[in-house]
Amino acid sequence: MARRFDATSFLYRWGAALVLVLATFNPTGWSFYHWIMNGTGENLPVKVVAAIALLILYIVFLRATWRSIGPLGVGLVLAFFGAVLWMAFYYGLLEAGQTTALTYLGLILIATVMAIGMSWSHIRRRLSGQYDMDDVDE
Repeated sequence: MARRFDATSFLYRWGAALVLVLATFNPTGWSFYHWIMNGTGENLPVKVVAAIALLILYIVFLRATWRSIGPLGVGLVLAFFGAVLWMAFYYGLLEAGQTTALTYLGLILIATVMAIGMSWSHIRRRLSGQYDMDDVDE
């Protein structure tokens, strides 16, 4: 039996997506990207295992997102966040020269889109009372 979906459930999904995104790349220099790009050929088996693990996690998150909200939903969520960013630039809350802040903001937005995708079936069920076809066992 699935646990009830609430704000904490969404935060767990968002936290997992954020860890995945930040482990892949972040501006601090401590990420999988920097480990691969700045390293030599040492520890190659560990790097390959880490790459495959990240790929598996991305497939799980992105496939769930694509299946739950679809291309239109992904486009709408990205358009919404794009409009919010535009508004932040327009009102001077963000400036183009703040590359580190903008990088973190972009990574947070990517994690948020993935968390929404992972949670959308639960959110939709709570809003509409309708089950998805994948929910037949509940």
